[in-house]
Formats: sequence, C-alpha cells, structure tokens
Amino acid sequence: MKIWLDGGLQDIESARVSVFDHGLTVGDGIFETVKAVDGRPFALTRHLDRLTRSARGLGLPAPDPDEVRRACAAVLEANPMPLGRLRITYTGGHGPLGSDRGDHGPTLVVALGETTRRPDSTAVITVPWTRNERGALAGLKTTSYAENVVALARAREQGASEALFGNTVGQLCEGTGSNVFVVLDGEIHTPPLASGCLAGVTRALAVEWTGARETDLPMDVLQRADEVFLTSTLRDVQAVHRVDDRELPGAPGPVTAKAMRIFDERSGTDLDP
Repeated sequence: MKIWLDGGLQDIESARVSVFDHGLTVGDGIFETVKAVDGRPFALTRHLDRLTRSARGLGLPAPDPDEVRRACAAVLEANPMPLGRLRITYTGGHGPLGSDRGDHGPTLVVALGETTRRPDSTAVITVPWTRNERGALAGLKTTSYAENVVALARAREQGASEALFGNTVGQLCEGTGSNVFVVLDGEIHTPPLASGCLAGVTRALAVEWTGARETDLPMDVLQRADEVFLTSTLRDVQAVHRVDDRELPGAPGPVTAKAMRIFDERSGTDLDP
C-alpha cells in the first residue's frame, strides 16, 4: 500500500508525519473523503472545491488543486481496487504544542482504503448533543472529529450505523458523517446549510437531482416522517429503517427508492458532476 505524503508516493510502513503536526496536536486540519470506483474518483472537482472552502474557513493556505489531483491519481494507480475510500487530509503542518500555528507550511496526505457497498437501509439514533450552527467550524469539514467519534460509538452500541444531531435551537441538523433527508406527504426535505450542517457533496447532488427542498425541520419530524434517508460519499442515498425505537417498515419507501435509483443512474453516467 502506498500513500502520498508531502510531494510524493511513500510506502505506508515508512511514511511519517511529525508528532508536532498541528493536525495531531490540536486538530488543525481539514479533509475530504472521495469514493473511487475501479480507480476513478467520483465528484472530485466538488470535493476539491469544498477542501478549498474549508481551508479558507479555517485560515489555512489554500491547497494547490493540481497537486491534490496528481496525488489522488498517483495513489489510485498505485493501489488498484474495485471500490475505495480516498482520503485527502490537509493540516496546519508542524507547529507548537499550543494553538498558535507554526511557519513550516501545511501537510498533505492522500491515502486509500478498500470498502464495500453499503446495505440498502440502515438504523440511526438521535443523540442529546448539539451542533453549534454559529460556531467557528460550522459547515467546515475539519479533522476536529472527536464529537463525531463519541456519537458514532453510541450509535454502534445501539445497533445503528449513524447518529443524528440537532442544533442549538432544536432543529434537525445532520449525522456524524452524513446528511439527512425526510419525506413528508411525498415531498423530500433536508435541513438548510444555515442549520449548521455540512454542505455534503452527495447532499447537493441529491437536492439537484431529486428536487428536494431545504426546510427548517424540528427534531420530532423523525417521529412522523413517511420516509427517512441519509446521503454521504460512501452511502450515496441510503434508506433508514429505524430511528431510535421507531421502525419504518418497508424501507426503502417509494420516494427513497426513486431517489436511490436516480442517484445511481446519474452518478454512473457522469463521474465528475
């Protein structure tokens, strides 16, 4: 297995990042996860655009998109696999042990791991912790992920694959690594970006391709929605058959099944929409 680290391919056994890297010591970094099918990345342009937005929001120098593309291509070529999780990590680089940044420049890592297609439906839980829609990191895909780790661990303990957060005003926001959609009277709704959710790449495509509406939604919508589904890079569109103790029999329902079919068809004909 080979990864890209700061300018070239390296063996995974010998690749090293400084123990003083700001991404490690204080979570000062951003990342993207890109689906790769038979060595070809999906929606890479959208992911690189968001990487740049996240860098700007965190105050990091903008990554060189051409370098990142070269790194992705090199890693994909060096590690052939049918379905992969391509991870782009970009941190503040070597720095002091406090929150102040150093002047060594950013660290870029691109790695690839093999994965499998997700099930058509899954279970989710809600958690008592909130997303801060007014926080400095709202809407940024940063490496400060410990909150997601804690919430996802709770979901796993309860037989679910995802945990859903509300925000500080009690509105539905997002999952630890996914966006959430609900179906009400045949219409698809998803929380707006103002809720504090991440501007998911798959979310944006699902909105564009299905005509979903961005709507402020209370948390209890999960207890009355006709259908619920998640979107993310590796889930694509995935139905939800259980929310907490509520079962949604027959998932995927007809609206979700249509959204799944549309996404599969559109993404299969255009790898960089």
